[in-house]
Amino acid sequence: MLERINQITSEINNYTFQSSDDIEKFRLKYLSKKGIISSLFEQFKSVPNEHKKQLGKSLNILKQLAKSIYDTQKSLFDNRNDVSTDIDLTLPSESLLLGSRHPVSIIRNQIISIFSKIGFNVEEGPEIEDDWHVFSGLNFPPEHPARDMQDTFFIRENPDIILRTHTSSVQVRVMENIKPPVRSLFPGRVFRNEAISARAHCIFHQVEGLYIDKNVSFSDLKQTLLFFAREMFGEQTQIRLRPSFFPFTEPSAEMDVSCTICSGRGCNVCKYTGFLEILGCGMVDPSVLSASSIDPAIYTGFAFGMGIERIAMLKYRINDLRLYFENDIRFLRQFQSDL
Repeated sequence: MLERINQITSEINNYTFQSSDDIEKFRLKYLSKKGIISSLFEQFKSVPNEHKKQLGKSLNILKQLAKSIYDTQKSLFDNRNDVSTDIDLTLPSESLLLGSRHPVSIIRNQIISIFSKIGFNVEEGPEIEDDWHVFSGLNFPPEHPARDMQDTFFIRENPDIILRTHTSSVQVRVMENIKPPVRSLFPGRVFRNEAISARAHCIFHQVEGLYIDKNVSFSDLKQTLLFFAREMFGEQTQIRLRPSFFPFTEPSAEMDVSCTICSGRGCNVCKYTGFLEILGCGMVDPSVLSASSIDPAIYTGFAFGMGIERIAMLKYRINDLRLYFENDIRFLRQFQSDL
């Protein structure tokens, strides 16, 4: 009988489990009431008393071994994700949802692409700036009312450390460090202490441009901006320039484009004028050139600046600035085709 116990022990240790069916076959063969181990216990009753101690111990070890193997394998198969053999691998998989770019990023990239066609490179600068690069280097005298127009955020109550109110600060850094000719574009985030509404926000994005070289004229500025407007809004787009004032340009102008909604015929969006304002521009003031050690007797230049959100509003007919900052997935999904 001891040889039989050793034989069954060897069988159990070498039993191969390939599926959950094998586990049930193992139980029926060795652990059921009519199984091999139960049969051995029946035979044990007729064993002479002097051999019962040794054989009884061996039988109990065999039963515990079989029970342990059964429990272990059952647990493994219960936690295993069996691959069903009836899966049709030719069926199409579930489509993945495509993400989308933010409309501000889309327009920013389009603006950069348009101006890169005519030689503008991209320059960037810090969002936390000093007074010189945001104001003084751009012809904003102390106590000048134009400073109040910017609604500035100051850092730690230090009047010299501020959040930039425009990306013109990067223009100053470029003029200080790069000798003319300069033909650069300055995209970035800016900050102004304004009440948040459908038409205004304390955070927004700008793209400004600067071109400095010999014999740069206002007509160069006009042709550059006309090229941009028609690339962005279509070949039929018209522009108009109206006199304005900026401390760092002279002469200065506001540029309007023909309304993208009514095609210039007049509607309530453009207040029946047929035009919408999109940017400010002008010839760089000679004092700004001098402040950055550029000789205004040799070099002239022009600058322009626009709000990216403003361009996106016109391009996509968005009527509320707050939508850009709320991360509403219903709003963002509308731009999935603009990847």
